[in-house]
This record gives sequence, structure tokens and C-alpha cells, in this order.
Amino acid sequence: MAAKNRSKDIFPSIYNKGLWTKAIAHLSKKDRVLASLIKRMGRIEVNWGGDSYESLISAIIYQQISGSAGDSIEKKFKSLYNGKMPSPKKFLETPENKVRSAGISPQKYSYLKDLCTRIIDGRLELKKFDSMEDEDIIEELDEVRGIGRWTAEMFLMFSLGRTNIVPRDDLGIKKAIKNTYCLRDYPTGSKFSELAEKWAPYGTIASLYLWRSTDVKTPKKIE
Repeated sequence: MAAKNRSKDIFPSIYNKGLWTKAIAHLSKKDRVLASLIKRMGRIEVNWGGDSYESLISAIIYQQISGSAGDSIEKKFKSLYNGKMPSPKKFLETPENKVRSAGISPQKYSYLKDLCTRIIDGRLELKKFDSMEDEDIIEELDEVRGIGRWTAEMFLMFSLGRTNIVPRDDLGIKKAIKNTYCLRDYPTGSKFSELAEKWAPYGTIASLYLWRSTDVKTPKKIE
């Protein structure tokens, strides 16, 4: 499903099939280790994407829990609104105890409330993200309660389809780099910088291959 809020003209997108040919050629040329991984795995499919607001709601719901638990809670949450994500206004009109009945913790309720409040009062304008640089988006989202850099990076990758995101705090990426590059331990900041420089401007595609190499279906932040 293509992301509704993504601008194809301003920023390239991982959902553009033509981009993958260029990305794979670039990554294979710049990084022999990654080239071997790409050759072994072949072309991988990307099926993420979606409305920016709904993606952020989902990101908050899924924080710090398993994918199956997140699926269950999100389904119960949507059932409060006839199977759909509520608009920010509709959410704010819903009594807290009703939202909590879907399995939303008090902390996550406060995160969702802050997100919806910021959208309603104009402090957070999601439509502007189409024309904003990655770091500027991360900075804006970091102002929202409960959304840190990792969540913002997942949003950039899977909702906006940005091509050059390497999530340094992601456990799956750290494990995959350690295994793929035969490191004794998780990669250091300098190693991450070295690899990210090689992969640019296709760090997202490199990250996707690394996740798949360890059969990691759901990105997971390091606790």
C-alpha cells in the first residue's frame, strides 16, 4: 500500500520500484559484504506505507511490546471506532477509560493525547513532512510526548518511505551488522558512521536487507 502523504517529486521513495535497481547497484559497488548478502537474498518486497497520522498512532501502540500484542491492542482500539482509526478530534472526545479498555496503558494514552492535541492546535502539521528534510522531521516528532528518535526513524522509513535512514538504536540492525560483518560485538558509533557513509543515499534499503538477513520482521528498539 503506498503512503498517502508521501511526495514523489521532492524526495525519492523506497516504494518506487525503479529506485531499487539504482540502490542495489550502488550498495553492491560500495560494500562487498552487503553485495554478497543482496546477491544471496535477491530482490525483497516492501509492503509498508500508509497515512502519516495513522502510522504514528500505530507506532505508539506498538512501542515496547511484541508484534502480536500490538496487533491485538490495535484491533481492540479500532473496534472502539467501528474498525477504523479515529480522527484526532474523535480520539480527544473519547473518555480515557474507554480508550484504556482496549489495552492502552495510561502512559500510552498520554502519548496519543499529546499527539492528537498537537495536530488539532496546529503545533504538528503532518502535511508539511512531504517537503521537510529527515532530521527536521525527527526534531519535530521528538517534541511529541512518547516519540523519540527511533520511533521517528521508523516513521520516516515505513510511512514516508525515505531512502537514507539507518536506525542506530535498533536491536535487529545491530545484531545483523554484527553477524554479517563478523564483528565480535555490536557495532560502535564509528562503525555505524563508516557503514552509513558507504550506503548513502540508500541506507534504508541496506537496513531492510540487514533486517531480513536475520529474519527480523518487526524492528525493535534496544531497551
